[in-house]
Amino acid sequence: MSKVLVLGGTSWLGGQIAHHAVMRGHDVTCLARGESGKTPSAVTFVHGDRDNPGAYDKVIDRRWDMVIDVSRQPGHVRSALDVLGKTSSHWTFVSTGSVYADQSGPLTERSPLLEPLAGDTASPETYGEGKVACEEAVRTHPHHLVIRVGLIGGPGDRSDRLGYYASRFALAQDEQVLVPDVATQPMQVIDVRDLAQWIVKLAESRVTGIVHGAGERTIVGDLLTMSAEAAGFEGDQVAASEDWLRARDVEEWMGPRSLPLWLPASHLGMGLMDDTRALEHGLERRSYAEMLADTLVYERDLGLDRERKAGLSRQDELDLIAELRS
Repeated sequence: MSKVLVLGGTSWLGGQIAHHAVMRGHDVTCLARGESGKTPSAVTFVHGDRDNPGAYDKVIDRRWDMVIDVSRQPGHVRSALDVLGKTSSHWTFVSTGSVYADQSGPLTERSPLLEPLAGDTASPETYGEGKVACEEAVRTHPHHLVIRVGLIGGPGDRSDRLGYYASRFALAQDEQVLVPDVATQPMQVIDVRDLAQWIVKLAESRVTGIVHGAGERTIVGDLLTMSAEAAGFEGDQVAASEDWLRARDVEEWMGPRSLPLWLPASHLGMGLMDDTRALEHGLERRSYAEMLADTLVYERDLGLDRERKAGLSRQDELDLIAELRS
C-alpha cells in the first residue's frame, strides 16, 4: 500500500483520481478547500487553502510515495513543491493541451510551448501560460510526470460540453436540433474514469517525462451520430455554418450560448493530439458509445431542460433554427 497525496480531490478529475487510487488499494489523502464537493469514501480529507502559507502544515510530517496535483495556479504548484518536494518519491502533474503555442494543427509532446506565466495566479485568459509555468516548476522534482490532457468527458462533467448533444437529442426526440456545420472537424474526448485510472497506474509505475492523455481520434460528425443514437433521436440535425453562427453571437467550444465541440481553426490541434506515447504506457479507453450512454444517464438525472454552462437553451435553439430555415 502506497501513501498517496492528491492536491485537490474534491472536484471532477481530482475526485476520480482519489477514487481509483483507493480502489487500487492505496492509502489516499486529499488536501483541498472542499468547496467543489466531497472526497470519495475511504479517503482522508485535509482542509487546506493553498493561498495560505500554512496550507500544507497537516501533511508535511509524512513521506509520500505519490503526489498528484491538478492545480492550474503556478503559485500553488510552486509552494507545494517547496514544502513537500523533498519528502515525495514521485510527483505527477496534470497539465493540458492548452500549453502549446500553436494549437492549429497536430500536436506532439515535443511541440513548442507558450511562454510561461511570470506570476503566481493565472486568469482564464492565461490558462495555458499558467499551466506552462506549473510544468516548469514540476520539472525541478527529480521524479516527475506531466500529463497533458485534452478534452475530458463522461459522467460528472461540470463543463456541460460533451453531454450537451446527447442531452439535447434526448430532449428533442423527433424535433430538429441545431448543430455546427463542422462534421469533418477532428475531435478527441477521453472518459474521466479511464484517464483517472491511468494516471494512478502511471504514478504507481513511477513513469517520468511528458505524455498526452487524450481520447481516440474521431470527428465531430461521428460524435453527433453516436450521441443521437444513444438518445434514440429520430429528428433532423440542422447544420449551420460557422459564419452564420458567429454573426448571431453563438460561441465555439464552451460557455453560455455556445455549440460545444465546435473549435475555431486556431485550436483544431485539440482534436489532433498524438497518443502514441500514451498507448505505449498502457492507456485503455472505453468506446465513445459507452461513454455517451453513461453521460446521458448523468444528464437525465440532472434534467434535460436545465440551464447549462455550455450550449443553447431549447427556445434559443428553436428560434435560430426558424431563422435559418426562413
